[in-house]
Amino acid sequence: MFPLRRRNGDTTETVEITVYDYFVKNRGIELRYSGNLPCINAGRPKRPTYFPVELCTLVPLQRYTKALSTMQRTSLVEKSRQKPHERMSTLNDALKRSNYDADPMLKACGIQIAQNFTQIEGRVLPAPKLKAGNGEEFFARNGRWNIARKKLIRTSSVKRWSVVNFSARCDLRGLVQDLKRVATGMGLEYEDPHTVIEESPSLRRAPVARRVEEMFAQIKAKLPGAPLFLLCLLPERKNCEVYGPWKKKCLADFGIVTQCLAPQRVNDQYLSNLLLKINAKLGGLNTLLQIEAARAIPIVGKVPTIILGMDVSHGQPGQSDRPSIAAVVSSREWPLISKYRATVHTQSPKQEMMASLFKPRGTEDDGLIRESLIDFYTSSGKRKPDQVIIFRYQIVKLLVFANSSKFL
Repeated sequence: MFPLRRRNGDTTETVEITVYDYFVKNRGIELRYSGNLPCINAGRPKRPTYFPVELCTLVPLQRYTKALSTMQRTSLVEKSRQKPHERMSTLNDALKRSNYDADPMLKACGIQIAQNFTQIEGRVLPAPKLKAGNGEEFFARNGRWNIARKKLIRTSSVKRWSVVNFSARCDLRGLVQDLKRVATGMGLEYEDPHTVIEESPSLRRAPVARRVEEMFAQIKAKLPGAPLFLLCLLPERKNCEVYGPWKKKCLADFGIVTQCLAPQRVNDQYLSNLLLKINAKLGGLNTLLQIEAARAIPIVGKVPTIILGMDVSHGQPGQSDRPSIAAVVSSREWPLISKYRATVHTQSPKQEMMASLFKPRGTEDDGLIRESLIDFYTSSGKRKPDQVIIFRYQIVKLLVFANSSKFL
């Protein structure tokens, strides 16, 4: 229903009328299906403009620039996932169907399309040997390292931790017991969680910000102090709306280490992989390269060297208001190269160059590079790096550090 103003002699009256009646009675348009169908809103939020569905035509081949839903994303990934030989077969079939040799334009330009792939020589590098706890060494099999039933190099103690549950369907007691059992097998010390905090069913359709705030209100009420670690159960594996605000609240606002999971198909392998992440987040060390443990890595193992990895991620297409995220990881505890720290900063949307590597503050620098160098110095026995190695995906400009030690 919407208010319609119409003249009645010298006066104007306002009547409530449906969209269906307006088009049929006032516009004289016959509608066959729209009586029981929703309308299309082509207006603005404050001034909606409704049209019957059967009077609208969808323009074909429009590009959709907004974020996909969880189901759409999963379906797209499943349809686009191909093994190398399957992709090669698809390309070969497409090349044969295209029949480029018969194209008059290509003939006129003297262009010929080869019917076979270009072959080049290559080699497969041997998989590195890893070293686990208790001095045990193991190789990769079928491209994978199986960490099951192996101790970790340096384990962390999981104390003062709790479980928060945003998911309606989960056997929490069984999950916690299985997690402790697998952790014990990997050499991790796990105390029982201080408490398990369930989200109220009445809040599951509430705005995300309110859900996160209510959960933190429960944490403050039920715990004697700030937890060192929170295990968070989410209802969806990917694109869960709670994930971003929850991570921001825990990490940025309170500095609490968190691990999220969606308990749909939980088994021992899943829990082992989860515990590898938890151990690393709490300062532990899972495995080492065998040549790293023996200090046999050329160049890097002999001279104090810091290794940096940098990347910038942007919002999805259509999200021009989302800031870009610049991240830097840097090695620590030289001569190790398997131990890293991570730093994340926000910057202007769609900006590929990292704006926070160097950030002058008065006469000093307060950027990510300085943070990384100081951490290397303090964690490596007060050694300054003599070498700097940088990995940067799709680098736009060459970054040169003539003398990295001056930042210390």
